[in-house]
Amino acid sequence: MTSDTPTPLGELLRLREAHLGKALSIAHGKPLHITHGSMQYLYAADGTRYLDLVNNVSHVGHSNPRVTQACAHQMGLLNTNTRYVYNGLTEYLGRIADTLPETLSVGFLVNSGSEANELAVRIARAHTGAHDMVVVEGAYHGHTGMLVDLSPYKFRGPGGKGEPEPWVHVLPIPDSYRRDGVDFPAEARLAIEGAGRFAGLLIETMLSCAGQVPLPEGYLAAVCRAVREQGGLLIADEVQVGFGRVGSHMWAFEESGVIPDIVVMGKPMGNGHPMAAVFTTPEIAASFEQMEWFSTFGGNPVSCAIGMAVMDCIEHDGLMARAEQLGGRFMQRLVELQDKHPIIGDVRGRGLFLGFELVSDLSTLEPATEEAGQLVNEMRRRGVLLSTDGPHHNVIKIKPPMVLNEEDIDTTLEHLDEVLTSL
Repeated sequence: MTSDTPTPLGELLRLREAHLGKALSIAHGKPLHITHGSMQYLYAADGTRYLDLVNNVSHVGHSNPRVTQACAHQMGLLNTNTRYVYNGLTEYLGRIADTLPETLSVGFLVNSGSEANELAVRIARAHTGAHDMVVVEGAYHGHTGMLVDLSPYKFRGPGGKGEPEPWVHVLPIPDSYRRDGVDFPAEARLAIEGAGRFAGLLIETMLSCAGQVPLPEGYLAAVCRAVREQGGLLIADEVQVGFGRVGSHMWAFEESGVIPDIVVMGKPMGNGHPMAAVFTTPEIAASFEQMEWFSTFGGNPVSCAIGMAVMDCIEHDGLMARAEQLGGRFMQRLVELQDKHPIIGDVRGRGLFLGFELVSDLSTLEPATEEAGQLVNEMRRRGVLLSTDGPHHNVIKIKPPMVLNEEDIDTTLEHLDEVLTSL
């Protein structure tokens, strides 16, 4: 076989069985043998083209030419570490800082959202002198030991302990669909005050694993006040929704008017290249200076060149405005499907971060978990990749590369209409 000839699927699965840990699952049920990608599409070994509606890592498109060219060019010039001085590092840090509130001017570049979230917690602890943390039910913040302890999605899930560690305090999910009529800010304030002294609240600015749940109006501002009254810091986890995905703003926290103390970003930052960052104020960053900090690969010249190319795509191709436009089109059509198909209990989200929840009974809100799985499988058969999320795994999540088009959306909705009719 030549290097260009795909290995047969059966052989790949045999090798996977032999060399990969069984804790790693396969996406979309049946194995998909993907050989290459182009913008919003993935291509299988058998030639099938799939519209990718779930890979928000490839923010500006799979194999985006501008990004791949920047990577290859910089790799041919220099790749070293941040103990040296080079243009790309400071230019990139400055470019990201320019998108943030003026106070959030100091950045730490790392390689993954997990590494960034763990660093943010360390910084918060160094600044406040406190140890405890507050998180939101259903959240997933990363795969390190500390972050699994800070992720109810994990510690309450299969293989988890079920209950949080004593230093972890959990706020209820502010889900206005399943918990209609609750005063979420008041509920959160009470829980925060009961947590005692803590270092910070680590919160996704739109809840992802909890079911694509936007924070209710006024919620982030209310919890921010409560956290600061307790001496803690507000850490905004923008790993899933940053870089213009919500359409109206570069960062989802901006919708609330709140300025966090620390912002964490990742996933789309490198368009598939491992990049993440933590940004904070000079004062908070100074609290972290007692012990030297260094990331071997974080902020290397190749990563910075890739990050700059991603920002070029977002800005020059108008992807933030496009997310708002296409997200509005997607949302409107999903609401029309909701009116037609009673199994859709709720449609929610903003920009190109959307979800719709399937229920078997509109009165009891009984989750239609089995039907959600069937829908995902049938849509895959039709060439559209979706996935489920939420505590009941009944929320269909939509967070595609930002480069999809109107035809992609219309075709998806036509298929959804037919599949929902069959359900």
